[in-house]
Amino acid sequence: MDVWASWCPDCIKGMPKVEALQKQFPEAVYLFLSYDKTPESWAKGIEKYAVKGEHYLILSKWKGGTFSNSIDLDWIPRYIVLDKTGKIALYRAIEADDEKLISTIKNLN
Repeated sequence: MDVWASWCPDCIKGMPKVEALQKQFPEAVYLFLSYDKTPESWAKGIEKYAVKGEHYLILSKWKGGTFSNSIDLDWIPRYIVLDKTGKIALYRAIEADDEKLISTIKNLN
């Protein structure tokens, strides 16, 4: 799961790392939850940055919103890894090439 927004410089800078992760683990499902401000900017961001995966727009503030509070969101991008049953295997990574993130995915395969 990648929590991101097209207005977020760190999110955009990290997209090549996400693409590399997708090449390394093509069997994984990649879910992108966006904090873009409008459906139009969200759709443009997906197209502009060629983001491949399942996409959902969170229509609330990224700081102080219900979802962000529930995952203690303090920065985006934020990567969370879920196992095949939906349990959280890795709660927090802020880089798609984080060693813990990669080893967690490897251990789930």
